[in-house]
Order: sequence, then C-alpha cells, then structure tokens
Amino acid sequence: GWFRRFLHKPKPSSVESSLNSSRSASSSPSSSSSSAKSSSSSPGTSLTTSSIPLSAPDISAPGSPRWDKSYDVCVCHSEGDVELVEELVSYLEGQPERLRCFLQLRDAAAGGALGSELCDAVRSSHCWVLLITPRFLHDPWCRFQMHQALAEAPMADGRTIPVLKGVDRREYPKELRNIYYISMVLKESSFRQIRDTVLRYLQELCQSSTSSME
Repeated sequence: GWFRRFLHKPKPSSVESSLNSSRSASSSPSSSSSSAKSSSSSPGTSLTTSSIPLSAPDISAPGSPRWDKSYDVCVCHSEGDVELVEELVSYLEGQPERLRCFLQLRDAAAGGALGSELCDAVRSSHCWVLLITPRFLHDPWCRFQMHQALAEAPMADGRTIPVLKGVDRREYPKELRNIYYISMVLKESSFRQIRDTVLRYLQELCQSSTSSME
C-alpha cells in the first residue's frame, strides 16, 4: 500500500520548484545578495565614516562670526616693504574667499593718529601678518603693532602669523619665540601658506561657534 501511495504522489510544479530553488539560493551563505549585505555593513567600508569627507564650514555665510570684525587680516609692515605687501594683499583679496585686508596706507582714516589707527586695525582684524624684514626690526611702529597683536591673542591661537623675509633666524624677535613662522623663500608658496593659515583660523572660528550653539 505504501508503494502505491508513493507512485500516485503528485509531483511539484515547475513554478514551485523554481521558487524553492531561488529561495535556497537566496539563503545560501555564498549568495551575491548576502555577500553584498555583509560588505556594506562591515567596519571600515561605510561611506558615512570613510568615503565622505567632513565638509568645512562656510565662512562666508550671512551669520558667520567672520563678519564680527571689519577685516580678516591686518598686514603689519614697514614703509620700505610696501611693494611686497601690496602684492600680498592683492593676492589675498583676489582669492575666491575674498579675504578682507587692512592696508595702512590705503585703509587708515585720514587725519587719524598713527597709534590709535594701528590699535584699531589690530582690534578690528581676525588675524595679523607680521612681515618681519630688517626694516621691520628697526621700525618702532612695527614693534608697537606686534605687541598690540600679542596683547590681543597672547596664546598663539593661529591669529598671529610671522613671516620672515631676509632675516636670520637668530634675529627672530624673542616675543614671538613660541609661534611658528613662515620663511619667505618662494613668494608664491609663502602667499599660499598665509592664505591657508588665515582660512584655517576662520574655519575653526566658525566651527567652534556652531558647536557652542548646538
């Protein structure tokens, strides 16, 4: 009797067999879907953590703390280095970020006292570039402006940017010994370093402002 029942047992349809085969393939550890799923969730391959870089804050946004001051950078220099400073300011202002520079001969108020104008320029700027040349070292107004910058940011938080040009390292002002300087050997490379340093400070300023608001 059992042999007769086995012979008369209905065979599975082709549709059912195909479904069963596909079901077994999808549950197989070596299937492509499961391997893709495991690779997407494996550590170190997530697009969120490794492939997509963190975007820098927009320093030109309307509510950016960049606009809390009148200038992004104040260039402190001697009168004998005006031509080089004008090249630097032209470069910084011509970048896509349109860095706002204070240039004494151009931006100081006519009739204003020299000391008060220099102090106002330092207080109204985020960063200060000190173009240290032999003329800078012998100019009392340059040293005055350098001391004002150090008084504004004594902890060397990236705001004071010394740039050495034609000055031996032994002549580097003692007041700046705890601050790294840029040695101007190649002018174009030094200009780019100054720009990157100012932008890095402004981005960190915006980042810290956003974090504090959160």
